[in-house]
Amino acid sequence: MSKNDFFTYQAQTSPNPLAMEVSHAKGSYIYDQDGNAHLDFVAGVSACSLGHCHPKVVNAIKAQMDKYMHVMVYGEYVQQPAVEFSKLLASFLPEGLNTTYLVNSGTEAMEGALKLARRHTGRSQIIAAKNAYHGNTMGSLSLMGLEERKSVFRPLIPDIRFIQFNAQEELENITEKTAAVVLETIQGGAGFIVPENDYLEKVRKRCDEVGALLILDEIQPGFGRTGKLFAFEHFNCPPDILVIGKGMASGLPVGAFVASHELMGDLKDNPKFGHITTFGGNPVIAAASLATLKEITETDLIPQTLKKEKLFRKLLQHPLIKEIRGKGLMLALIMENKKIADYLVLEAAKKGLILFWLLFESKAVRISPPLTISMKEIESGCDQILSILNSYQPDTVN
Repeated sequence: MSKNDFFTYQAQTSPNPLAMEVSHAKGSYIYDQDGNAHLDFVAGVSACSLGHCHPKVVNAIKAQMDKYMHVMVYGEYVQQPAVEFSKLLASFLPEGLNTTYLVNSGTEAMEGALKLARRHTGRSQIIAAKNAYHGNTMGSLSLMGLEERKSVFRPLIPDIRFIQFNAQEELENITEKTAAVVLETIQGGAGFIVPENDYLEKVRKRCDEVGALLILDEIQPGFGRTGKLFAFEHFNCPPDILVIGKGMASGLPVGAFVASHELMGDLKDNPKFGHITTFGGNPVIAAASLATLKEITETDLIPQTLKKEKLFRKLLQHPLIKEIRGKGLMLALIMENKKIADYLVLEAAKKGLILFWLLFESKAVRISPPLTISMKEIESGCDQILSILNSYQPDTVN
């Protein structure tokens, strides 16, 4: 295998991928083909909750593979890992979130949630937030609030409206025509924007007033990343439909949407197979999800997340860092400008520290390490960040 093969035979998503040639990964580190260790402050964009190759997750995967892998399309056979995961997840959620539909990715979970909302309410209008990001399939893309990223793919699904996140005066746009309001509990691509002034509670109240469903996208902040199992717990705002993914299976491809048993029942009749998926609920991935959920909830990883956030905020004080947004281990360094952000990410890559960008906020640098990262590893990575920023010169050419 060569890097040239990567560029020749594998589809690319950007003009200049980082293109590290990966040998293996363990814990908080990814190792390249030359044996160099790279401290991972990104965790596969929040996907590797328990770091790389966590032994409990690996053992669960191996044990399940010895029993059976794919046996039947979703929803027909009783497969123990998927049932156990769904039951355990329900035990941690409000009573109205007790039935889980397992799918293959976060964006598919959002597609299912949109279909469920329209089917249940009989309405078509969906309200999303400006600068939202919910995935890249056509329905999820329709909810994206940045026109330059979706214009070339039009026409998209109709009857989508947008409101400004945290703008309470715009809640009157939610009406009796609205099937659902779809919000990220914490806006990700926009720059890790946290809800303010009881915003989500007020959205919840307005949805109840007009009979609209509230869909919360916890694909990124879910599974302990913000210091609660799910971020909506910080904001007293249980949704009607919860959309999850990313960190759910410690790096395996997965997603799900969760609703009440009554609400979810709308997808099984009139028409039958209202949503159907071949590989959703795959037993190997469900086993990884179950092991991940157990580890997150049976250890002190969730409270430790808030302690680790405090350490990041304490250490990362520098004149070029204008603000640190986010919550828990979902943090964004907001730099003075895009050039500084680019310099930090690219220089860190040369020095064995993995950082990354956010989709829409060009001045932001992502910090979303595994929940298992140690305090010592945080200190080491933060020292690297400060050293790189100290070396920055305005005329530096990236």
